[in-house]
Amino acid sequence: MIAADHLNPDTLVAAQRHLVAKAIAELSHERLLAPEAVSPRDYVLTAPSRTATYTFRAQRLALDHWAVDAASLERHVDGAPAELDVQAFVVEVAELLGIPDQLLPTYLEELAATLASAAWKRHHHTATAADLVEADYQEIEAAMTEGHPSFIANNGRVGYGLDDFEAYAPETGSRLRLVWVAARRAHTRLSLGAGLTEETLYGAELAAETREAFGRRLADLGLDPADYLYLPLHPWQWTNKVAVTFAPDVARRDLVPLGEGPDDYRAQQSIRTFFNVSDPRRSYVKTALAIQNMGFLRGLSPGYMGPTPAINDWVASVVEADDTLRECGFAVLREHAAIGYTGDAFHELAHTHGVRSPYQKMLAALWRESPLPRLGEGERLATMASLLHRDGDGRSLAAALVEASGLDAATWVRSYLRAYVRPIVHCLLAHDLAFMPHGENLVLVLRDAVPVRALMKDIGEEVAVMGDQPLPPDVERVRAKVTDDVKALALLTDVFDGVLRHLAAILHTDGVLDQDDFWAEVARCVADHAAEHPELAEAGATYDLFRAEFDHSCLNRLQLRNTLEMVDLADQAQSLMYAGTLENPIARWRPDV
Repeated sequence: MIAADHLNPDTLVAAQRHLVAKAIAELSHERLLAPEAVSPRDYVLTAPSRTATYTFRAQRLALDHWAVDAASLERHVDGAPAELDVQAFVVEVAELLGIPDQLLPTYLEELAATLASAAWKRHHHTATAADLVEADYQEIEAAMTEGHPSFIANNGRVGYGLDDFEAYAPETGSRLRLVWVAARRAHTRLSLGAGLTEETLYGAELAAETREAFGRRLADLGLDPADYLYLPLHPWQWTNKVAVTFAPDVARRDLVPLGEGPDDYRAQQSIRTFFNVSDPRRSYVKTALAIQNMGFLRGLSPGYMGPTPAINDWVASVVEADDTLRECGFAVLREHAAIGYTGDAFHELAHTHGVRSPYQKMLAALWRESPLPRLGEGERLATMASLLHRDGDGRSLAAALVEASGLDAATWVRSYLRAYVRPIVHCLLAHDLAFMPHGENLVLVLRDAVPVRALMKDIGEEVAVMGDQPLPPDVERVRAKVTDDVKALALLTDVFDGVLRHLAAILHTDGVLDQDDFWAEVARCVADHAAEHPELAEAGATYDLFRAEFDHSCLNRLQLRNTLEMVDLADQAQSLMYAGTLENPIARWRPDV
């Protein structure tokens, strides 16, 4: 029996308080809940049944952000004090959330798993924000106490047991070894980026003795190694899916288990992506993983993987050829190779009857460039998500970095915005190129505790070209035909509301930088770019990034509507849900006003 010491009254109380406060804040931000003000900073929220009430203190900040004081939060049921319980809270307000009855239990399960993860972190994590200022890249990755800043049920991982959690969850910092299978070449596609061959890929990622051992394993079974390609698997995926759901493929030697590779890896925040700790120069490996987490089954489609290296090569060529982006130090970490197996019954069913299913996303992987070779003298790496991190005592890493830098907060923020916001704005205006630039998708390069440049990742699945420029055939998939208003959301929603809203609130409530001063710096960053690029004035007018307001796109509404598949990845824009508009926090600094 595996102990669960982290599940105890103390950790549960703390995790519940944090998650209920977050639920109230984010669901109020998305206008699903409407707390009533009883004084400038005191609020009450009454459940539809009127039997449960919540009282709390909060600050209302830019972008309709609710900075809820978790310590002030109290719950009463039938007039009597009651313990905070995020599952009970969701049930109490369920009729306001729009979640289908049949999916409510699934959402409650994801909340329970999120609580379990939070309890584990509170029980085991001891690093303070000050400690993390000097921590290395993987120490920071494992130290994160929060999942996505906006989603409430953000650590669901439905399918993992307690042993799986301790072996594979990024917050445990555990090392693991990937399982490798030989996939019959006739049913498998290996896609390679520019400059790569099959030999150079496997030569870079697998030592010669490992490849020789794989070849001997195949030869011992009477198989020709030349008939196979090597595909890495998450250990959980092999045990729970491939060896069972794809048993016929294994039995007929279309898939041949080769055992563990010799390199140690650590899971990243995205759960199914692994950093090579044995040789950090080697690539990240992203694997299919059939667990349910934050609105999706975390598989990988072989069909989707096929053009991924070509898409990454094209995006990298655009970025590398642009003087402004080079000056910002902005770069992409290319997904330079991808592999997928399609010889199974589920792909045959899709081919003959058009039936699509998650079972077609079980056997694929990709390799992504490591950021370590890009570091210069005195530079270190950190996930951008770390800027929204608070330690167990509530101290923010962002505030600790500002203090350690010796700079005033506005100057520190200015450097960060030049590394992050300026290249995002330039990609939009100069190339109609949009990323999914949330915290986990960017790696910051820091020097003397100051962000000086940014590396973008997760390109193949989340990049979009929103213009009509010619694209290579393999890249055409990423073209998104959207209105000008939706184009602008690539900055106004994905960056302002999705990232900067949270950072501004942290710095404001910690007394580091007033929110007005923060948003003035954001406005300066956008305006300076416009002033330095008059040739992009027409695109600037089209995007109108200083517009007075913009459509309020809501994330939790998506997950509540369908916690199993919150958007159609093939047409994400059409899946979005809105709740009125938000005032643009930089509009008052519009350059022409």
